[in-house]
Amino acid sequence: MRALSLLLASLVLGLATARGAEYPAPVEADFILRDFRFASGESLPELRLHYRTIGRPQRDADGRVRNAVLILHGTSGSGAQFLRPEFAGELFGPGQLLDAAKFFVVLPDGIGHGRSSKPSDGLHAKFPRYGYRDMVEAQRRLLTEGLGVAHARLVMGTSMGGMHTWLWGQLHPDFMDALFPLASLPTQIAGRNRAWRRLVIDAIRLDRAWQGGDYATQPPSLRTAIGMLWLMSSNPPLRQKAAPTLAQSDQVYDAFFAELSRTLDANDFLYALEASHDYDPAPGLERIRVPLLALNTADDLINPPELGILEREIRRVPQGQAVVLPLSEATRGHGSHTVAPLWREHLRALLERSPPAAR
Repeated sequence: MRALSLLLASLVLGLATARGAEYPAPVEADFILRDFRFASGESLPELRLHYRTIGRPQRDADGRVRNAVLILHGTSGSGAQFLRPEFAGELFGPGQLLDAAKFFVVLPDGIGHGRSSKPSDGLHAKFPRYGYRDMVEAQRRLLTEGLGVAHARLVMGTSMGGMHTWLWGQLHPDFMDALFPLASLPTQIAGRNRAWRRLVIDAIRLDRAWQGGDYATQPPSLRTAIGMLWLMSSNPPLRQKAAPTLAQSDQVYDAFFAELSRTLDANDFLYALEASHDYDPAPGLERIRVPLLALNTADDLINPPELGILEREIRRVPQGQAVVLPLSEATRGHGSHTVAPLWREHLRALLERSPPAAR
């Protein structure tokens, strides 16, 4: 999640290099999907999908790109969250696992996020209600229509992007060689995960200052939303270490709120949370054909291992494997998904057991 990403730069000490390996500068652009129709029946004359690419596409004899790696971000984040030393600096440099000299890395901003079309652009609460399947469809069209990608070497994602990865595997089972969902579960949003989202959704919608989405200044309920991000996005030992006294706790929390409130919009966040309404990959897990490695951490409050869901459901994926990393000084709760040194070797093993499809 974007909130966690804002903390990682200060929290990840001694794990990632102070300055990651050099990799080519990202190239940014917009892809316009005209008359995009959402599953709700609503539509937009123009849906803008912003994206970043790193590396160059390699085309086959038919001119189709086949060395693409699609990486998908979390709720309220954007593709920009991966451009940090502990992620891009550990993966995209010369000789690294996703070396940009070999791979064409695509980092889109999902619908409603980053610099893609979103409620805060002007439509506010009149923006179409989008779901995760709409987001995946827009990603697919970006790759196929916008970038000429016929087949992906890898689809991976973090948090919401991890959930999108599960959907990619069953909606487009022949499109990629491998799937790597991080910090996610292959089941619909329920239990505590639904409760904290519902708390934020209700806080915003029931706030008189929200004014049906047409507020001039951010409603006070945005503070509640940011507070829930604070609670859910890391693990207790790290929170205690960063804020060991009452005064320090208030200082750290206030700094977190001040940082996020500069960019987080109540409508955008409300929509982003509600977008999970159509997420339920469980009925289609057997349709996932390619090797899949799902990776979570034991200190993830959003996807706690005590539920046993990942271990149960992964058995239904024909080439599925699951790894839950134990709590350690290196893990960062839910935000471990963006710290590549934690799980890089697991990704390496996945790529080794999923050779590129025949051209």
